[in-house]
Amino acid sequence: MIWEPQFECMERNELRKLQLERLQKVVERVYNQVPFYRRKFDEVGVKPGDIKHLEDLAKLPFTVKNDLRDNYPYGMFAVPMKEIVRIHSSSGTTGIPTVVGYTKNDLVTWSNLASRFITAAGVTSEDIVQISFGYGLFTGGFGLHYGMERVGATVIPVSSGNTERQIKIMKDFGSTVLVATPSYALYMAEIAQELNMVDDLKLRVGLFGAEPWSENMRKELEKAWNIIATDNYGLSEVMGPGVSGECTYCSGLHIAEDHFIPEIIDPETGEVKGPGEEGELVLTAMTKEALPIIRYRTRDITALNYEKCQCGRTMVRMRKTLGRNDDMLIIRGVNVFPSQIESVLMEIEEVEPHYLLIVDRVGHLDTLEVRVEVPEHIFTGNLRDLEDLTEKIKRKIDSLLNISVKVKLVEPKSIERSIGKAKRVIDNRKF
Repeated sequence: MIWEPQFECMERNELRKLQLERLQKVVERVYNQVPFYRRKFDEVGVKPGDIKHLEDLAKLPFTVKNDLRDNYPYGMFAVPMKEIVRIHSSSGTTGIPTVVGYTKNDLVTWSNLASRFITAAGVTSEDIVQISFGYGLFTGGFGLHYGMERVGATVIPVSSGNTERQIKIMKDFGSTVLVATPSYALYMAEIAQELNMVDDLKLRVGLFGAEPWSENMRKELEKAWNIIATDNYGLSEVMGPGVSGECTYCSGLHIAEDHFIPEIIDPETGEVKGPGEEGELVLTAMTKEALPIIRYRTRDITALNYEKCQCGRTMVRMRKTLGRNDDMLIIRGVNVFPSQIESVLMEIEEVEPHYLLIVDRVGHLDTLEVRVEVPEHIFTGNLRDLEDLTEKIKRKIDSLLNISVKVKLVEPKSIERSIGKAKRVIDNRKF
């Protein structure tokens, strides 16, 4: 069965037993085969035989992104290179990239995991899927591609860019499912509306990921495309897309707990937090052959819900991520996530779903300017109405963040569009 319901609906006690067996095996394997982990475990005085209960996972040290960079390119691999059949990598735009490898079995596992959330989102073998993720070293395009084929859907690997052509293909090929970043999907909808082609399309489901996005952004996407918009989550370092995804109830992302053990920690102290408490997501990949990873700090802020979902799946659900620790801005001592501001903007009918945050420092004071597009008739309309709208937005954001921000309304299409992950922040501060 493609979506392996025998795992997705396991009883908690049965699942914990499976997790412990797999955890013990992977800890022993990385200790024996990955010098980095042997050193890390020895530093804290933990041996594989010390893992007797799931709670013993907390005895093991964390893995962070810099560990992969420090072992660039292949130092974290647990198998010989002759067993590696695929390599993906981060962009490396902020330094040395992270490199991940996959064995043949890893690729089968990856496809099966992706097919789970794809099926949960309502995609079937009857669908025609347009994948508008970029293909290449980025894991998103390939992860969704092979997951869709595993489900039996027809895949159009159109990749990203050339948006007018995307819309034409969507119409001519009869695409029923769209895979993209949410920001690019919104831009595509904007172009489709300009071309008066929205009513000619057959889209019914959207699977969006690769960047944080708010519930209000979901409403915008569903309204613009007349679809069900679902979220999915993954990291290249852990697997790629397939770690978790929403079902059609959209009440949290189901984590594949038979492959990944999730923890929530206090990002400052590293202390493990309880069910429902907000903190940083930590993941342990138990079944990967090429790159098993122990207690990987994702930097993503979320919370876990262990209640059974309406869809019948029993595995834990993670809340849509608020943002990443490394995306978080600290403005005059206040923690600010771009998704918080996005949520406010999406509630205001008079603005467009395109914005940019500009952070600066005047003297010793940090400043935050929120630029947001408004429709042409508002931008060129009555000045008093424009001022009232500016003040309305400012008041809502100030109330949410408890700091004063500057709001600037700008004309349509003046904020740069992205075909991949949206650039939401320009930080001009010098640290």
